[in-house]
Amino acid sequence: MTAYLNSIATAVPAHDVHGAFIDFAQTMLTAQQQPLFRRMVERGQIEHRFSSLEPTPPGGNEGPAKNGFFRPGAFPTTAARMKIYEREAPALAIRAVEKLQSDMSISDITHLITVTCTGFAAPGVDQEIIQRFGLSPSVERVGIGFMGCAASLNALKLARHIVRSEPAARVLIVSVELCTLHLQDGVDLEQLLCFLIFGDGCAAAIVSNEPTGFALEGFFSQVLPQAAKLITWGIGDQGFDMVLSGRVPSAIGTALNGDNAALSDFIGSDVDLWAVHPGGRSVLDAVEQALGLPPSALDSSRTILREFGNMSSATVLFVLERLLARSEPGARSGCALAFGPGLTVEAMHFKKAA
Repeated sequence: MTAYLNSIATAVPAHDVHGAFIDFAQTMLTAQQQPLFRRMVERGQIEHRFSSLEPTPPGGNEGPAKNGFFRPGAFPTTAARMKIYEREAPALAIRAVEKLQSDMSISDITHLITVTCTGFAAPGVDQEIIQRFGLSPSVERVGIGFMGCAASLNALKLARHIVRSEPAARVLIVSVELCTLHLQDGVDLEQLLCFLIFGDGCAAAIVSNEPTGFALEGFFSQVLPQAAKLITWGIGDQGFDMVLSGRVPSAIGTALNGDNAALSDFIGSDVDLWAVHPGGRSVLDAVEQALGLPPSALDSSRTILREFGNMSSATVLFVLERLLARSEPGARSGCALAFGPGLTVEAMHFKKAA
């Protein structure tokens, strides 16, 4: 039994905050740090990022978001951030599922997998979706939480297992991330990267045995213990604290450059389509160099990074949606890669349906 990723739909909030967040981050830096930060902005290759938080008008002193949500010296508590997550995450998820519903029926969904690492609420997004779309109250639900940017590949892996064991299953995956709720106060450059690359977004997808879209052919997972502290994600008093080390790209490059036999064997050489999580420009550059890819191979990933930034777990589904919509003669076999706390590598082989 083959499981197929049939359809994907995506949604982002209304507010483009990329400029507001960058301008605010620069005010938190010392004069010595600002030139380096400006070079990071120029090299980041991001033009737009979206947030559930409405930005302040230019010249205001409230911080980058209205109502002083990130007021300098008085950033919000975790509880205040979770109140916004509880309201905005279901609303964004519903928008994505509505777009998905316009392409494929979801009335016969048997399983619902929700994915997030940026908020907690119960009852949460899953029950909101069930009620809003009239799904069966007996739909089987699973929540994948706090697995970071690689979590949607784990959701696809689980959906494949479900369909292969229950051929009549139709699995709805909803990955919703409100990353911009967790910006942190401070002057550390690695911490301020969050003001430069992260955005909010949601992706919804259907996996079933219907032979349309991408066949999900196999998965690979590996923890890189030597890089365990390079990406961490913990809960603090003022939101979720992320550590995103500047050494992440080199660690990913080392894992992909052929020394890691198990990972190299899984990726193989017969790949036409690449869906690489755009954790940042330097991450994509490291993957391209390590795998010896032509510059055009990661066009879809670079486009998503430019237009939306890094939306954590939802991002790789944005890339896959773009690949699904494109018709490339002769392009059949694909590989998806994403990276998460740990440092972990998640990989997936997929193939266009005949």
